[in-house]
Amino acid sequence: MIVGRRVVILLGLAVALYAAGALAQVILTGRSRVMPPADVVVVMGAAQYDGRPSAQLASRLDHVVTLWEAGGVDRIVVTGGSQPGDRFSEAEASATYLEAFGVPAAVVLSEDRGTTTWESMQEVATLIDADASMIIVTDPHHGLRSRLIAEEAGFTDVAVSTTPTSVVGGWTSARRHLVEAGGVALGRVVGFERLSGRG
Repeated sequence: MIVGRRVVILLGLAVALYAAGALAQVILTGRSRVMPPADVVVVMGAAQYDGRPSAQLASRLDHVVTLWEAGGVDRIVVTGGSQPGDRFSEAEASATYLEAFGVPAAVVLSEDRGTTTWESMQEVATLIDADASMIIVTDPHHGLRSRLIAEEAGFTDVAVSTTPTSVVGGWTSARRHLVEAGGVALGRVVGFERLSGRG
């Protein structure tokens, strides 16, 4: 009986340490501000309203503009599909926004089918070579999972540059960090494809 309790306690401690480690990595990756050069910058999609990026998406796109203006970026991939009834996809709204801020349309590639991070990164893999150097732009809480999914999709040189102007703050940010830590911890065990419901 005593041995059984010790095993349960040790297992509980191991799980707690594993989860705490995942949370620490989510936080640290969320502080990453990698700058070019890079072959491609991939911006993860977020809500859009009839072709206008939400504040959350606009903050990501503003950071993409900063990276583009720094020089050393060959391509930009905008991601995100549409919801039923939408006239525009997240990718379309993002491309229009970037072009309005001086990013040439010729360097922007669109992934407009994905509705999850996993789906979007699978579609990005059809547009970009797996050995291309990639910078992912997203919100701080989403950075680590996005990078891990990109790596699971076959990309070998992935960095993260999170937006410094994220509109997700306070308790909402804390909650999303916790949720992402859980997703990262579980995804590393079962695989992000299975976690996404695609496998």
